[in-house]
Amino acid sequence: MSGLRGRVLVVDDDPVNRLLLRRALEQEGLDVEVAGDGGRGWERVAGGGFDLVLLDIVMPVLDGYEVLARMRGHEATATLPVIVISGSDDRDGVVRCIELGADDFLPKPFDPAVLRARLRSGLARKRLADLEREYREQVGHVVAAAADVERGEFRSGSLDTVAGRDDALGLLARVFGRMAHEVAQREQRLRAQVGALRIEIDEARTARTVAAITGTDYFADLQRRAADLRSGPGRQNGDQQ
Repeated sequence: MSGLRGRVLVVDDDPVNRLLLRRALEQEGLDVEVAGDGGRGWERVAGGGFDLVLLDIVMPVLDGYEVLARMRGHEATATLPVIVISGSDDRDGVVRCIELGADDFLPKPFDPAVLRARLRSGLARKRLADLEREYREQVGHVVAAAADVERGEFRSGSLDTVAGRDDALGLLARVFGRMAHEVAQREQRLRAQVGALRIEIDEARTARTVAAITGTDYFADLQRRAADLRSGPGRQNGDQQ
């Protein structure tokens, strides 16, 4: 067992070749699925989930050229590694497949050592492409977080996944997350201070308004009249006695 890991699709109309390849791939530790013609092969690969495709050229329904052209024209499979299965006398076909975007080729009949080398190379390209895509996505998360901070919509914990990385991007996410959290706290404190200041201003404005009203002669006259009304009945009772 070589310890290879991955899911491989074998597309070949020759049942003997499919069987031999399947056994060889499984001995390498790989998960294997097969398709007996190009039409079924395209349906399988378009469904996703594969790390590498072994593709024959001459097949019914869709030949290898058409399958490869569809793969390279489809976003989800545009970078999926493809190893063309070809006879040694089909050099023109191999060249055409390379021009269409194939990554490598496996001659028929295949040699186990050559097969293993091709598999290792193809799976390494797939892992690299996956890492690059993941990196771009996580950089996008940091950029989106920066936009959220600018709009005042940053959510604590939104960068936890990126911050878990042990590389420079992870460090950037951790530092940015702390800074964004501090900015959010400062904004909250500032809003609280502004709110308190508004209350003080409103209270002072109300006090000035009340003072302006109570300081008028009209208000003083109203106060005297009110005092007379409150004290009037008492004086009347005293006069009657």
